[in-house]
Amino acid sequence: MDWAPLLEAQRRYFERGETLPYEFRRGQLEKLARLLRENESRIDEALAADLGKSPFEAYASEIGFLRSEVGFALKHLTSWMRPERVPSPVTLFPAKSRIEREPRGVVLIISPWNFPLQLALGPWIGALAAGNCAILKPSELAPHASSLLTELLGQNFPRELVAVATGGAETSRALLRLRFDHVLFTGGVTVAREVAAAAAKNLTPLTLELGGKNPVIVDEDSDLALAARRITWGKFMNAGQTCIAPDYLLVPERRKDEIVSAISANVVRFFGEDPRRSKDYGRIVSPRHFDRLTAYLEHGRITVGGERDRDELYIAPTVLEDAPPGSPPLEEEIFGPILPVVPYRDLGEAIEIAKRHPDPLALYVFSNRAEVQSRVLRAVPSGGAAVNDLVIQFMNPRLPFGGRGTSGMGEYHGRFGFELFSHKRAVVQGSRFLDIPIRYPPYRGKLRWLKKLLR
Repeated sequence: MDWAPLLEAQRRYFERGETLPYEFRRGQLEKLARLLRENESRIDEALAADLGKSPFEAYASEIGFLRSEVGFALKHLTSWMRPERVPSPVTLFPAKSRIEREPRGVVLIISPWNFPLQLALGPWIGALAAGNCAILKPSELAPHASSLLTELLGQNFPRELVAVATGGAETSRALLRLRFDHVLFTGGVTVAREVAAAAAKNLTPLTLELGGKNPVIVDEDSDLALAARRITWGKFMNAGQTCIAPDYLLVPERRKDEIVSAISANVVRFFGEDPRRSKDYGRIVSPRHFDRLTAYLEHGRITVGGERDRDELYIAPTVLEDAPPGSPPLEEEIFGPILPVVPYRDLGEAIEIAKRHPDPLALYVFSNRAEVQSRVLRAVPSGGAAVNDLVIQFMNPRLPFGGRGTSGMGEYHGRFGFELFSHKRAVVQGSRFLDIPIRYPPYRGKLRWLKKLLR
C-alpha cells in the first residue's frame, strides 16, 4: 500500500490548525477515555486471544494504565500548553522571554506485540495532547489487538488525525521511507538499528524504547521472602514478555538455594501446581518465540518449572541454574518466563557482572541497607530503577520512562510524553519604546560597557 497520500492528508489537516485548540485536544482525549471504558470486555478478549492475558493483568498493564495516563493528561493539559515565562538577562532589557510548546506535526508510532494497546496508545496520548497527527503501526504478532485498535480508532477519530497501518515488517519499511516529523519505535535492538538508519535519511527526530539484560541484585541482608515474592510476580507477569522484567538474578552464594526455593513456592502460590491450568498465567506470542525460548533451556540446569507445550505455546515459570558464563541465557535478552540465577561472592562481583551488559532498561536491587542501594544505583547505569520492588517505576506518570545507550533514547509518560512530541520554541518579545544604542555601530568606546554587561 502507498502510505504517502494518507501522510499528506494528515499534514494538510495539521497545517490547517485543526489540532491546535485546547478544546479540540481535550475533546479527543475524552473520547479515548470513553472508548477505553466502554470497550473493556472487548479489549480483554483480544488480549486473551493474542497472549493469554487474564482480565486482571489486562486491566493493570493495559486498560487501567491507559485510563490513568489519559486522565493525567486531561488534568494537566491546560498547564502543559501554557507558555512558560523565563527571566531575560540584563543585556535583553526590557525584552521578555518565554518558551512555547508547538506540536511537531505528523508522527509515526511503531509498537510491539507484548503490550499491544498500551505501547501504541500510551505514546499517542502524549502526541495527541501535544497537538500532533499520528499514524500507529501495531505489531502483526498481536492480530486481535491490532484489529480492535484499527476498528476503534477508525470509527471514532478522523483518519486525518490518527490512522492505523496494519501489516508486517514491509509496512514499517514503507512508512519509514516517508518523511515524518517524529518517529517513536518500541522493540528490539536489531530492528531499532534499521529504524534509526531509515530515519537518518530524512533527518527525522527519533525516540527508541528498547530493552536489555535487566539485573536483579539481591543483597546479603535483604528481606528474602519479600524479594522472592516480588521477583516471581515481576518476572512471570505476561509470561515474562515484558521489557522491564528482571532478566537474570544475582544472589549471594550462601542464599541461592533459599531464594530458589522461595521462588518455587511462590510460583505454586500464584499459579497452582500446574501453571498451565492457571487463568492468571499467559502464553508465548508465537511458535518462533517459543522455539527461541526453549533453546535457552539447553544451557544450564532447570531447578523450577521447565515444562513446555508448543501446541499451546506454553512454557512454565522456570528457574535456570548453572548456565555457563557467556552462554545465550546470560548474554541475550530472554524476554520470556526463564530466570537464570547467578550466585556471587561479594557485592563488588555482582556489580561487575551487571556492568558486563551496559545500560539495561531497568535495574533492581533488594537491600535493607541504604549504602548498598546507593552503591548499586551509582555503579550500574540504567534507563530506570526500583529499590526493593520491581516494575513499579513504570507506573508513575510523573516519572519519565525510557532507556539509555542500547536500551533506547528519549522518554515519555505524563508530561514527558507531551514534551517529547512538542517543539520548544524560544520567543523573545522586544520593546518598541526603549532602544538602547550600545548594540549599533559604530562600536568605538562601547566594548568596555559590553564586557561589564556580559560578566
